[in-house]
Amino acid sequence: MKDLGEYLKEHRESTGVGLEEASEDIDVSKDDLENIEEGNIRAFKDVLSLKNKIKVYAKYLGLDPEKVADEFNDFMFEHTSKISLADILEAEKKTNEEMKKQVRSPYTIIKKKKTNPKGIAIFAGAVVIVIILILVLMKLLEPKDPIINQELRSGGVNYEFTY
Repeated sequence: MKDLGEYLKEHRESTGVGLEEASEDIDVSKDDLENIEEGNIRAFKDVLSLKNKIKVYAKYLGLDPEKVADEFNDFMFEHTSKISLADILEAEKKTNEEMKKQVRSPYTIIKKKKTNPKGIAIFAGAVVIVIILILVLMKLLEPKDPIINQELRSGGVNYEFTY
């Protein structure tokens, strides 16, 4: 980033434009322009706004803003791609440890419901056994000979209706 900042600074100085004048013309603070020219990206909270400021500054200086943005992108890629996997895993571990240390209310903790497959199987088996027992009892208690009334055995009685 220092190379890009120096390039922008040299081009600004070669055109005879002062830092304050550039700041007023493009509506970017003088401190931001100084940080860009010094290559101090840590002074910016948002990388995208930094990139936009660099593009505006490059356009103001008569440079191709897309080429300057590409240089910035290359720098950011180089800078961010050098983070080792071990560093990423360590940062993740620290984050997880911090989450465990946080004070939590018992009312906001989401408890995982534990399901016991053995318990479900035992319950289902018990239900099946009870149903089988009920069916067996019904079969045992069923009368062997059907109860038939005397009237039905004799063929029935004929009734005549008179009006």
